[in-house]
Amino acid sequence: MVGYGPEGDHFVTELTYNYGIGSYQLGNDFLGITVASRQAVSNARKLKWPLSEMGDGVFETKAPGGYKFYLQDCSPPQSDPVLKVTLAVSDLQKSLNYWSNLLGMKIYEKDEKEQRALLGYADNQCKLELQAIPGKVDHATGFGRIAFSCPQKELSDIEDLMKRENQKILTPLVSLDTPGKATVQVIILADPDGHEICFVGDEAFRELSKVDPEGNKLLDDAIAGDKSDEWFAAQKKPKATG
Repeated sequence: MVGYGPEGDHFVTELTYNYGIGSYQLGNDFLGITVASRQAVSNARKLKWPLSEMGDGVFETKAPGGYKFYLQDCSPPQSDPVLKVTLAVSDLQKSLNYWSNLLGMKIYEKDEKEQRALLGYADNQCKLELQAIPGKVDHATGFGRIAFSCPQKELSDIEDLMKRENQKILTPLVSLDTPGKATVQVIILADPDGHEICFVGDEAFRELSKVDPEGNKLLDDAIAGDKSDEWFAAQKKPKATG
């Protein structure tokens, strides 16, 4: 998990590395993450990381896997530099009905001409932007999942609501054990375009999401000890580079 602050009150990204998979095919479902950080723009320039100026102090860049980031060359807000996550939808009104009327998100902005809307659960948190695109949303093989925490007692209500509304439930409410740590309850849904949504019980989530002071070292050690080059060579499979 990586982010600009504790997972309890910041947006964080979960990076997963799967042996046996040399590359992923990106679809048109994930349109990018917008970050307000003058430091990020400066870092990209120092590292000669490709930046494309979009205007108004916004630069587009891509992670090694091809996922897009939009960097705003400005000072970050006090809450969280990650401003929004943008997902593609095939029918904006249908998606708004799902995310707002069913899941309870507040609509902060709606632009009929541009066919986009900005939603969120709190004023000082990262927002979800829905952008309508022509045609079908294609998740390909490089898709992810967005997750939210809520009081554990609300999880069964969410499940009951989705059943009543005949909405897709990918994983019914279940308890997941973490050896030596809290047992967390989750339910995983899918919106009208197949975007996966996980709701997790906040009480156990708070315990599991505490910042590990050794996190950076553990990650560096894992990368240094990575034997994937040998594994792919032994399996005679190509490994993505970037």
